[in-house]
Amino acid sequence: MMKIPELLAPAGSLNMLQTAFHFGADAIYAGQPRYSLRVRNNDFGKMEVLKEGIDTAHALGKKFYLVSNVLPHGGKTRTYIRDMSSVVDLKPDALIMSDPGLIMMAREAWPDMPIHLSVQANTVNGAAAKFWRSVGISRVILSRELSFDEIEEVRQDCPEMELEVFVHGALCMAYSGRCLLSGYMSHRDPNQGACTNACRWDYKVLPAEEAASGDVFLLEESGKPGELMPIEEDEHGTYIMNSKDLRAIEHIERLTKMGVDSFKIEGRTKSPYYVARTSQAYRTAIDDAVAGRPLNPALLGNLEGLANRGYTDGFYERHHDKEYQLYMRGHSLSGRSMYVGEVIEVDRALGRVKIDVKNRFAVGDKLEILEPTGNQDMTLEAMWNTKGEPIEVAPGSGHFVWIELKPEGDKVFIARYI
Repeated sequence: MMKIPELLAPAGSLNMLQTAFHFGADAIYAGQPRYSLRVRNNDFGKMEVLKEGIDTAHALGKKFYLVSNVLPHGGKTRTYIRDMSSVVDLKPDALIMSDPGLIMMAREAWPDMPIHLSVQANTVNGAAAKFWRSVGISRVILSRELSFDEIEEVRQDCPEMELEVFVHGALCMAYSGRCLLSGYMSHRDPNQGACTNACRWDYKVLPAEEAASGDVFLLEESGKPGELMPIEEDEHGTYIMNSKDLRAIEHIERLTKMGVDSFKIEGRTKSPYYVARTSQAYRTAIDDAVAGRPLNPALLGNLEGLANRGYTDGFYERHHDKEYQLYMRGHSLSGRSMYVGEVIEVDRALGRVKIDVKNRFAVGDKLEILEPTGNQDMTLEAMWNTKGEPIEVAPGSGHFVWIELKPEGDKVFIARYI
């Protein structure tokens, strides 16, 4: 029987935390804005919210990892222990850290607090894992740039260290997130938690006059018309375009057999629907892998329905054979769906639910109902507005409608097949 790896989900709010646990996550990670790399869409800067999140996790027998992975300038090192003492008193299950100086200070101040090494530390080999083990780190989150063979080498070189890898979510265009693009273009430092995702903006390429070195092109971002930026290129290419999103659900069995301890989903600024869909899919994949069952191809289609920029399995495999490519393309487009709403109220007497609409859907559409206990399909036969009047269409975000549904629980999301 294989060891069951942990499923680790992101949380930027209590709603995301609760959703992740309802849909199968074993642990969540969240951070305070000042000392983690997510300032925006982060409710855990409020101590009462952070306490409720940690208490909720522990009441459910789950874990709460507190992200403290900022790359600090001197000012933050001088306030870190003072600011974090009351946070550590809330008893998160581990701190996720990257800076050696802060790690040293944390080890001295809180010798019993487990520390996980952030992906920001760029651990890529077994010797580095051994070093971090020697200074009290209990888990290393490996760089995203490693292949299967390289992960297995780290596992063999340092068998006593817990290993965590990313399996889903956005990929940075820089090495494991150490990016300067946002700071250059927006004066907001990604390594201090203020990334504007400049690599993912909408750009147009415009021709310019030819320079002595050859052709020159300019970029114009849709939100900043008239501000033209030159594209600079070296022998390796240009680095300003964004990556596809990571999806490694097809590799869960191999990584589980390898002895990876934790599978991490990226996305603390995403929606509760995102964390519900990804947690549910990867929970199923992990359980199937441990039980010796093959990957269910429908999971690929389920993840296609999430907003994405195309999927890649990153650096896990350098080259795929034709059979693999056909398998992925043939199954990833089946069962695609779009998030259209979240249930926010249940009227069990009438057998109806109130939906906060996110995208358009209409009577006659085939819907997928996502619940922690399992999903079901239905064809929508009737719908009402908040006045109780029959309607045919829920136009989109900002609207609320009622439909007939008898959910088993309170965490329910609605998707429309496309």
